Amino acid sequence: MKNFGKVGVLYGGRSAEREVSLMSGKGVHEALVSQGVDAHLFDTGEHGLIELAQAGFDRVFIALHGRYGEDGAMQGALELLGVPYTGSGTMASSLAMDKIMTKRVWLQHGLPTPAFEVLQAGADLRRVPDHLGLPLILKPPHEGSTVGIAKVSGYSDMKEAFATAAKYDSEVLAETFVAGRELTVAVLGSGAGARALPIIEIVAPGGNYDYEHKYFSDDTKYLCPAQLPEGLTQEIQDIVVRAYRALDCEGWARADLILDRAGKPWLLEMNTSPGMTGHSLVPMAARATGMSYADLCMAILADASCKLRSPARAR
Repeated sequence: MKNFGKVGVLYGGRSAEREVSLMSGKGVHEALVSQGVDAHLFDTGEHGLIELAQAGFDRVFIALHGRYGEDGAMQGALELLGVPYTGSGTMASSLAMDKIMTKRVWLQHGLPTPAFEVLQAGADLRRVPDHLGLPLILKPPHEGSTVGIAKVSGYSDMKEAFATAAKYDSEVLAETFVAGRELTVAVLGSGAGARALPIIEIVAPGGNYDYEHKYFSDDTKYLCPAQLPEGLTQEIQDIVVRAYRALDCEGWARADLILDRAGKPWLLEMNTSPGMTGHSLVPMAARATGMSYADLCMAILADASCKLRSPARAR
């Protein structure tokens, strides 16, 4: 086994997804320790950057979700400190965390994603359904784990749905609702070596894959690999890898999609620091390939690096 030195598992944080991150970090830490890694938990919600710099970590596993951990902020700090870290770099993390910018990048690359509008306070909410149709989805563009998401079925729902999403963001993303099968696809690796893991289909009670059903309920069913024709499976995996590369993601990530009733896949978002809890989907997809949770953690850790390269100093 490669000697990784002293490893920090960054978890907790200060985002709306702190509770999930605490579970992810503990799972990753236990897995690394079981493989003989000198791993230490470090809660970025309780300890600052000075303490992180003084901790003497040789590399870190980022098990943070949401703002200040998955959005490029922590990645930038680690670049300054010269500490190798797991996952995507500063720019890719920032892009993927912003669902609006993600969609703009994907559209530039000819990738399928639902039509959308960006709403701010004072927007004429009643005109949005006229453009995007009904039903539609309102969500804060910088949150994950279904935080702040609301489905709009009629004009009268717009005000309340906007208020729900606006609690978390200064902008709100309004997106055409695509009915169909909910899929998720994990990607491991970087550059030409990036590869998609088996597709997972999520079947939640009443089609409501909310925060509770995501992390705590045993009622949600996960079909891995999803029962899809071979050609469609390959098409979806190829689209996800293209979406991953378009954002310049590295190390690992997970894309969420909807397969509509006509059999067309639609990209919803890319998670650059996915959950690693007992209910999480990347470990599930990895198991389908014969990779254990511990092996997955080790593979992700082995890929840790600083993404920025300092130019050679002039002599």
